[in-house]
Amino acid sequence: MASLSTNTKKIIKGILFTLLFLFVFRMGYWVILPFVNTSIAEPVEFGFLNTLSGGALGHFSVLCLGISPYITSSIVIQLLQMDIVPTLKEWSEEGEAGKQKLNQLTRYVALGLAFVQSLVLTIGIDVNYSGIYFVASDFVTDYKVFLFIYLSLVATAGTAFTLWLAELITTHGVGNGTSMIICAGILASIPGMIKDLVVNYITTADTRNIFIFVFTIVMLILIVVFIVFMESAKRIIPVQYANRPAAATFRGKNDSNIPIKLNSASVIPVIFASTLMSIPTTVVSLLGLTTKYESTSSAYKIGYWLNQTFSTTSTTDGVVSINIIGFALYIILIVIFSFFYSFLQMNPDKMAENLQKQNAFIPGVRPGDETSSFISRVLFKITMIGATYLTIIAIIPIIFTAIFNLPSSVQVGGTSLIIVVGVAIETAKQIKASYQEKQYRGFMG
Repeated sequence: MASLSTNTKKIIKGILFTLLFLFVFRMGYWVILPFVNTSIAEPVEFGFLNTLSGGALGHFSVLCLGISPYITSSIVIQLLQMDIVPTLKEWSEEGEAGKQKLNQLTRYVALGLAFVQSLVLTIGIDVNYSGIYFVASDFVTDYKVFLFIYLSLVATAGTAFTLWLAELITTHGVGNGTSMIICAGILASIPGMIKDLVVNYITTADTRNIFIFVFTIVMLILIVVFIVFMESAKRIIPVQYANRPAAATFRGKNDSNIPIKLNSASVIPVIFASTLMSIPTTVVSLLGLTTKYESTSSAYKIGYWLNQTFSTTSTTDGVVSINIIGFALYIILIVIFSFFYSFLQMNPDKMAENLQKQNAFIPGVRPGDETSSFISRVLFKITMIGATYLTIIAIIPIIFTAIFNLPSSVQVGGTSLIIVVGVAIETAKQIKASYQEKQYRGFMG
């Protein structure tokens, strides 16, 4: 009982540390970048990037970029590991030491991307809004180049601070620090979403609007239940051990299994796809390019096509419509990243090699290349179902937004909901595994 009490205290301590670090992260939302004029009422639309940062990007906080540069950096580093850069591929095969090198490189690249993104952000805002977002002073007027560099360095430091908090959550909290930071940013937007839903659909006392409000809430609940069910589904591949020593046998069992999750890529494909889709539309917004094709300027026509290509929806005279090209591209990116990340996480060749080293085999399948081929086929079929599931969940809110003309603040739909529920499930599993591990250690002495 004493051991159980100690383990429980450690878990509670980890949860409290996580809440403390997330509170510090949220407090950074209220620290505004230097020389920014906070009295401007006209907001800048940043789409999903603003959702990931918990609204800090639109608020011009020092943590405005949040964890998004790290996400982009992760995409780049993982792509380069695919036999593009031999050194990175070697690191990926060096075990824990290689993983640390890759993580360190990913952080460095993230900081470089943060500086570039923040520099583009500040210059774009200054050009598009004629400097109204910066306070009037001699320094701002006479030394704009230094102002841009200074603001970029501050925003980059904010990203470094966010990465440090994520690492603290991983080491001293409940784990999975990067996902927890993303989840915290999304959850921070829920009160504003509920407020907008109530203002738009309840206070009007219109029967149709009340129906839309109730329908939206019910659909969100049903989507949560569906996500929980799908995230828990898995395919079991039976494994048997040949000539296993008697000492290694527990109660006569000489078999095991390989569990493959239906959605082994988790929320990563949706995050990657949403982030990549948000970058071009954010640039278009910053440069003030119109989303209408009627303009005679070539730059504005380019902005229009970029918006059509990388935005899933567009708003004209208050009416939301679906961009077919952007909608299709979003689906394609989710499917591509689902397969890419699933096969990156569960390499069939390595799994077959490890089984052969452990003198294990899949019943009815020969060890070696045939085992690798069998696992590849199973993983392909499972990933196809998982990618379809992710795609359906991701496009439901887009369709509902177009049908019911929901406000833009209602972001906690498919993409965000998958992230929040997925992180919650993974965190609960980590806490349970940590508790059981400590409990077994205490039992064995």
